[in-house]
Amino acid sequence: MSFLDLANKRYSVRNYKSTPVARKTMNRCIEAARLAPSACNSQPWKFIVVDDTELLKKLSRAAFEGILKFNHFAFDAPALVLIVSERQKAFAKIAGRVKRKNFSQMDIAIAAEHFCLQAAEEGLGTCMLGWFNETMVRKTLSIPRLKRVELIISVGFSADDTIPDKNRKSIDEILTYNKYR
Repeated sequence: MSFLDLANKRYSVRNYKSTPVARKTMNRCIEAARLAPSACNSQPWKFIVVDDTELLKKLSRAAFEGILKFNHFAFDAPALVLIVSERQKAFAKIAGRVKRKNFSQMDIAIAAEHFCLQAAEEGLGTCMLGWFNETMVRKTLSIPRLKRVELIISVGFSADDTIPDKNRKSIDEILTYNKYR
């Protein structure tokens, strides 16, 4: 399939079948993320795949229960992938401070999208989740207190094979050449 077809196929899935994801399939998705570019080749990430049914329940309760029920659909995903920020190379960290840009978060976002695009290629659905109880997630998975869980990606086979229409701004609204208009 062409890249544009793949980009169109990838969307945020919020309804999963209970079918487990094979680890060799998940490993290909992680490999795609591993190959993502990063500032100064820092590769400031660690991936934790949670596919154990009991641990998924425990993690989902820790991450997504509470007063606000955002992302409650993740309870039904057969796998969750956490991306934890790791140490950047010194030059990338210094450059980020000078330029007031968080290169590490940009790098993690690129790796996450590489993961999601490979998952779409594999016939899987994904959704990137930023709203979760990070303290409880760290405690549940024994992640050191000083580490940051940047994203959780729900992964599984979509319960609906229909790719929804994408409501996006027109190209004329988002594109200019040679100056801002």
